[in-house]
Amino acid sequence: MERYSASEQDTEALGRALVQRLQPGAVVAFTGDLGAGKTAFVRGMAQGLGIPQRVTSPTFTIVNEYEGGRLPLFHFDMYRLRDADDLFDIGWEDFLRRGGICAVEWSENIRDALDEDTLWVDIRRGMTDGQRIITLHGPGLDGWDPDKPEPPEGRTT
Repeated sequence: MERYSASEQDTEALGRALVQRLQPGAVVAFTGDLGAGKTAFVRGMAQGLGIPQRVTSPTFTIVNEYEGGRLPLFHFDMYRLRDADDLFDIGWEDFLRRGGICAVEWSENIRDALDEDTLWVDIRRGMTDGQRIITLHGPGLDGWDPDKPEPPEGRTT
């Protein structure tokens, strides 16, 4: 599924819509250009979960944890990891067992460690300054229209 975003607010709105479909333990893996809007998308996910904290990039901490919403959100930045082996040194499996949503920036560095049920979000710069091309693929997206709100019982994945 390909979507176009004309602003940071549009990107956040797509994150808010996607998170409504996610169940505890879901992993959303991000790829894309530096500064393309991965953190803005995750900020929208946090908003959709009802998390009140300010969402920032975990570049130097590797993971930021956000609680206080429908589910906890674990926001990872794998830029500094060499490979999937490093992932297990930071307690990846523990985060998966905690029943939250794992949002993983720079997921290409740990691709080998991600399960087949991972949702993938690629964000690239478009033709104009503010435009982004957002490509989503993975289980549970067939027939999903992010412009149509879903009732809570409609959540999948």
